[in-house]
Amino acid sequence: MASSNRAVVFQNVKDMRVETLDFPKLEMPNGRSAPHGVILKIVATNICGSDLHIYRGSFPVPQGMVMGHEMTGEVVEIGSDVEFLSEGDLVSVPFNVACGRCRNCRARHTEVCETVNPDVSCGAYGFNLGDFQGGQAEYLFVPYADFQLLRFPDKDQAMEKIRDLALLSDILPTAFHGLMEAGAKPGSTVYIAGAGPVGRCGAAAARLLGASCIIVGDYHQDRLDLMKNNGCETIDLNQDVPLTDQIEAILGEPMVDCAVHYVGNEAHGIGREADDMNPAHAINQVIDATRAGGATGIVGVYGPDPLASSKAEQEGTFSIDFGKAWIKSPRISGGQAPIMHYNRELMMSILWDRMPYLSDMLNTKVISLDEASDAYAAFDTGVSEKFIIDPHGMIPA
Repeated sequence: MASSNRAVVFQNVKDMRVETLDFPKLEMPNGRSAPHGVILKIVATNICGSDLHIYRGSFPVPQGMVMGHEMTGEVVEIGSDVEFLSEGDLVSVPFNVACGRCRNCRARHTEVCETVNPDVSCGAYGFNLGDFQGGQAEYLFVPYADFQLLRFPDKDQAMEKIRDLALLSDILPTAFHGLMEAGAKPGSTVYIAGAGPVGRCGAAAARLLGASCIIVGDYHQDRLDLMKNNGCETIDLNQDVPLTDQIEAILGEPMVDCAVHYVGNEAHGIGREADDMNPAHAINQVIDATRAGGATGIVGVYGPDPLASSKAEQEGTFSIDFGKAWIKSPRISGGQAPIMHYNRELMMSILWDRMPYLSDMLNTKVISLDEASDAYAAFDTGVSEKFIIDPHGMIPA
């Protein structure tokens, strides 16, 4: 057993460093013993667009926090109360930390667990939500392991598809959740705001659901090219043309059945407004583009943002055109995704090759732990890769 743990640590805005820390213990952040937990040897741990909110300073976290909330790992140590997992099992870790015992968890709302964070009903790894350390590291402590962890049925089969299965901890179920909240179904026309990794997962999930026309909007041409090459219609948001006009040029009508906003509070305006962060404008765009009686999912991270241009947005208050939208009988849903609500079914879809296009859409790139800092800087520029950190060199070339 290892005696230390190398990890990506937040030092300051745009300053991520790999440091050597103590090996994790089977105990909660408050020091309470956690016999219900396990220690994982991390096989794959991704850099998420949400991590960029921290990297840029939009989501404050304490200095010294271990980054990362998208983890896949091998069980190497088991608490005395763990009954259904064994050493050597390969598992996916939902980014929501959840007890499985409270009212919300029992209702499958693991994104708003009532017990794991004393400050708010929400816990997450590497996100200053309950003081749980992140998993961009060699090893990770996971509490309530019997409840939380998704075990892959065949370890060898899983390792062959690890690049896709690594997406189950967050962005693929999150993308799927956005579509569910927006009412996507076979034949739906869908607008996806943002062609980052989670938006690309949204396009892949929309194909799995049988959506008809899948339209993706973004500012980065290489991301749009990636979507176009995988069967999506694309909109260049640098154009100084209203979003609804650009949708009409594709569909023949200026609206879609459902729209999902995957970016969050660092979203930008269209055209001439694209140089300034305008998160409220971005929300209003997707609401405006959704047909009367349709639904809009907002799963990008929204909250108080110290970098926002207005005091209201710095405090987490956004100007939504609800009066304009009300007449359309809209359904608008936001918040984190309950990963456990979807991850098993999506795992089976991957294992049975129902999403063979996923790797092409995501454009995954495997890197070492020591390359993480440079990968953060590259991801911050809008490159089209999805970075997967392989701390132990276990992922096949």
